[in-house]
Parts: sequence; C-alpha cells; structure tokens
Amino acid sequence: MPLSRRSLVGAGVGLAAAGWLKPFASRAAEPRFATDPFTLGVASGFPEPNAVVLWTRLAPEPFAPGGGMPSAPVEVRWEIAGDEGFKQIERNGTAYATPEWAHSVHVEATGLSPGRDYWYRFTSGGVRSPVGRTRTAPARDATPAELKIAVASCQHYEQGTYAAYRSMAADHPDLIVHVGDYIYEGRGQRAVRSHDASEAITLEDYRLRYAIYKSDANLKAAHAASPWMLVGDDHEVANDYAGDHFLDFEPALFHSRRTAAYQAHYEHLPLPHRFIPLDGRQRHYTTRAFGTLVNLIMLDGRQYRSPQACDGGPLVLPCAELVAGERTMLGATQEEWLKGALTGSRARWTLLGQQTLFAHVDESVDKEVRYWADNWNGYPAARARLVDFLAERKIRNPVILSGDIHAFLVNDVNTRAGEPDSGIVATELVTSSISSNGRPQKDYDVWKPKNANVHIARSDTRGYLRLSVKPERLHADLVAVDDIKRDDSPTHVLAAYDVEDGKPGIVR
Repeated sequence: MPLSRRSLVGAGVGLAAAGWLKPFASRAAEPRFATDPFTLGVASGFPEPNAVVLWTRLAPEPFAPGGGMPSAPVEVRWEIAGDEGFKQIERNGTAYATPEWAHSVHVEATGLSPGRDYWYRFTSGGVRSPVGRTRTAPARDATPAELKIAVASCQHYEQGTYAAYRSMAADHPDLIVHVGDYIYEGRGQRAVRSHDASEAITLEDYRLRYAIYKSDANLKAAHAASPWMLVGDDHEVANDYAGDHFLDFEPALFHSRRTAAYQAHYEHLPLPHRFIPLDGRQRHYTTRAFGTLVNLIMLDGRQYRSPQACDGGPLVLPCAELVAGERTMLGATQEEWLKGALTGSRARWTLLGQQTLFAHVDESVDKEVRYWADNWNGYPAARARLVDFLAERKIRNPVILSGDIHAFLVNDVNTRAGEPDSGIVATELVTSSISSNGRPQKDYDVWKPKNANVHIARSDTRGYLRLSVKPERLHADLVAVDDIKRDDSPTHVLAAYDVEDGKPGIVR
C-alpha cells in the first residue's frame, strides 16, 4: 500500500495537531457498539523514560473480514493514569482507527515520568476497553536496583495452550521481550487446538491469523500486564525466509506476501510509529536504555540476511559457501548501526534480543559435524565479526537472548567458535517455546556432550525465561510449563543460572 501523509495518520498514530486530525474527524463514523470492540485486548510497548506506545484494535467480530467494523475512520479516546482507578489522569487524547490499518491504534503517549507504573485504557462507541498496566524506563542517569524481564518466543497456537503467558502475567515483569514467531503462518495442524485456517498469504489472511492468536485470554493478560519489546522472525511471514528469498516463490509474489505480513505485524502489536512498514520493508531493530543498568538491543536477523548456505538443510555438512566471509545475518547497515549501539552505551549490562541460536553448536547426531543452516551456525563469518567486536571493544557484560529452537539452552560464547579453551566473551540464554513443539530430547542428549560450551539443552518442555538484572548479577530462571494442554497449568523452575558482573560465563 503506498503511504501518504494522511495514511500515516490513519495508522493510529494519535497525533494531536488539529490540522492533521480534521480530515478524519469530518468523515469519522460514530458507531454504537452492540458488542465489545476490544476483543483483542490492549497492549503497550517500547518504553522510554518519558514515553510508551499504547495499542488496541477495534474488532467486535475479530474473525470476520474487516473485524466487523465500518469502512470509515472511528474515533478512539485514550487515557493514561498514575493510578489503577484513573483518579490521576496524566495524559489523554483522541486517535482515529482507520480501515486501511484494520482499525488499529498506536498512541505514543509522551510527557510521562521515568521509572514508574501507569495504567491506560481506550473508549470508543460508548464502550470502554480493559485496563492495561505499563511502565516507563528509568531515567537515563538512574541506576535501578533491579530490572525484571521475561523472554518469550515461538507460540504456535495449535500446538499448545498459552499457560506460560498466564504465569508471566502473574510475575508482572517490568518488560516482556519477544524474540520472534509471534504467529505461525502455516496450514492448520490440529494438535492441541485448531485455528481452522489455511496458510496465510494475503493481508486478510495474516489479519485473521493475528486475531486468532490474540483472542487467547492468557496472551491478552500478558500484554495487559507489562510493556513489550518485540522483533519478528520467519513465521510472521514464511518459514525460513531469508531477506528477499523464500523457497520457490517468484520474487514479486514473495515481496507482495511479505509486504502484507509486515503490515499485519504492525497493525497488531504495540510498535512505534517508525516501525510503520514502507515499500515492503519494516524497521525491527532498535535499542532502549534502562538507566545505567541495562542497554537492550533488539536485532533483526531475518530481513537482511544472506540466503541459507549448503543444499540439503536444515542440518548441513559444512561447505565452502557456509564460511564465505561476505555472508551476513544482519546486513551491512545494521551491522554498522549495532557497533554504534554497543560502543555508545554506558550501561552495566548489554542485552541483545534476537531470534536464533547464536553460540557455536554442532547439532549432528552422528560422528560428522553438522550445523543448522538457518541460525548463526549457518553464518559463521557474521558471528565472528560480532564476537570479535565484543571482545576487542570490551563491551560490558554482553548477554544474548535467543529463541527459535523450541528448547532451553544456556551457552558460553567463546572467542573462537568451537574452541572452549579460547575464552568466553558472552553468555547466551535461549528460551524454550511458549507452545511450539520441540525436536526429540534424545537428539539433544546425543549432541550436547560434543559441545562443551552448552550447559543445558532441554527440548522436552515449553516455557519462558524470567530474568532479574541487578548491578552485581543477572539471574535467570528457566520457567517450564507442567502441562502444555492445560490453559491453567502450573509452572516450575527447571533450572536457574547466574552471570556475575565482569565475569563472562555461567554459574549454576
């Protein structure tokens, strides 16, 4: 969709300038909703010391084309308060939800105080939304005593319930970090539950898929409990796509599909305005400072990467193409941006939120060496450039937060890949999936002894990471779901690890 100045406002940006809003106010519909238009809940994200993004989408019939909304802009009032009872309204305003953007609303609420909780809500057509809790980042020169973070990935709707999100919402973390595969685009599999939908290809397909996922009560609760930061992986578009390449799709057809997927991604998540997709591209990578305690860098390892190397994947024998120096995971522009984000930080802890397994791991279940072509092991030159930079610039306390593999892994990142005696430059914490099935545990039991840098590898349980970051220590709980078939399943801590300030490596 070509974007104009008017359509950018229509993306739910909630700008307050009267001149920008008049075109929408003059033709806005004023429906009186007979049913709840806030069926997909509310969310917040990408906090700054004085601002946060607030999100909702009007959809009284979420599984119907257009969400059951009129084909006209609709006025939405928003409020953010310093108390849950909304006696202290801090900011409020009007946004216009438009059909071009699935009647989604993205408000960047500014003028807030740093390091504190807020509550927010929306009103439209005589109906008020549920209340969400959010939290601003600490002041840039503050050193908070603790930052609580949950890390999530891979939530195939059909392969399990979202009991992990039920536990996460109860934790009330300061921030939830999602590192990819928020939806799965494929045809229905009818495992634990069914979404009764074909493979997503068109914009309406992707909108329906997000509506199905976001109808889940536990996912809505997690969005309403805390602000999120997210980066997409492959299944938000198509399995294992790499940049402009996807299987045997013609480039023009795949470009159209990816454009639709990126628009639906923006429409359904609490993303900043600068993430509005343009010309078939969508900004994903960014950074947020949480005082002088944490610098969180979100990376896009999907949109700019080289195609996967070595035919016959996903587990491949090393070939000449695999180790070629020009191959990239992040793209040249993002690599340079990342160097600036790393060196410009004053934080004690550097967290990199990104999609796929980073540490060197030989995943072969026989005597040969085999690498998973779709993760960083399929891009060793790109990984070496980043590892070398971390080591040479002595980046403080780098911890990589990963997902994708549907298993809990805790890894040392060595100075030279595959050489455990070469020293440790970073720690990697890989979250298991929220619900997506993992590979057999027996495979992990075979290859783990071959990888001295891997402390734990468990694919037989679903869950999330619960982090407590303090100046002296980062503590990680691997939180596992007892029964993925139960919405109300209890959880337990499978294992716990510490990383101490100034000491790369893991302490259990």
